[in-house]
Amino acid sequence: MPQVLAAFLQEAREKIEQHLPEYIEGLNAPTVLKEAMTYSLKAGGKRLRPILVLATLKSYGKPLSLGYQAAAAIEMIHTYSLVHDDLPAMDDDDLRRGKPTNHKVYGEAMAILAGDGLLTYSFQLLASANMLSTDMKLELIRRISQAAGPAGMVGGQVKDMLGEGRELDAEQLQQIHHHKTGELLSVSVEAGAIIAAVPEKEKIALREFGKQLGIAFQIKDDILDVEGDVRELGKPVGSDEVNNKSTYPKLLGLAGAKEKLLSHIAEAKKCLYKTSMDHTLLIELTDYIGTRTK
Repeated sequence: MPQVLAAFLQEAREKIEQHLPEYIEGLNAPTVLKEAMTYSLKAGGKRLRPILVLATLKSYGKPLSLGYQAAAAIEMIHTYSLVHDDLPAMDDDDLRRGKPTNHKVYGEAMAILAGDGLLTYSFQLLASANMLSTDMKLELIRRISQAAGPAGMVGGQVKDMLGEGRELDAEQLQQIHHHKTGELLSVSVEAGAIIAAVPEKEKIALREFGKQLGIAFQIKDDILDVEGDVRELGKPVGSDEVNNKSTYPKLLGLAGAKEKLLSHIAEAKKCLYKTSMDHTLLIELTDYIGTRTK
């Protein structure tokens, strides 16, 4: 991993890991609920979405501290989606990030409520970001709720479930991935751009960057579900095949999926060159996403 990226990832992750539990601890809520919310937040993971918020800010020369609450809010939304995805009614998974899933520890009812708590508190956190202007907070809430809701991640999850057991073509599969995974990744980059107050033209380029990166991320996930190491991934491999889901390797073959991955990585980089930022960090992060092993 390049030195610039390694140093940034260490700094960003340390800040994210520090702030996430702090935000929950201060809540006036039942202890067991806070424990269940914190359990999944502290389960680790790549922290890619909050890292993208902070990386975009750094690339525009802005202080990372401006983005801590937005970064944490997006990670809470992502974590809530995983808690609910793992439920018996959804993917019925026992492991997440190498640990028992939330419902295995706290029961199904509390896992549902923990997810509800993470989702709703994320918007309270955004509204409370006192280092940001009112206009910035409104735009963040509008865009993040859109990316996470029926027109974005939730809608993508529905399409994904409806697609189980069906033969999907490449365009249908890409639409599922764009909404289910790409929207939240894309809005993470856009959140950094909103906080950095960049021109609308650059926001458009960064939205497209995020879209390409999100599709690439999901293709890589599909590939890792075929050839990944359960010890590195922290979750079972082969679950897509068991659940009869359409994936890029299933549709295009493993070699075809890898070729498509490289294509989206290249397109993502092109988008970055349309902006005035220092591209180095996000270029390195894009390459890392394409070559990760977990």
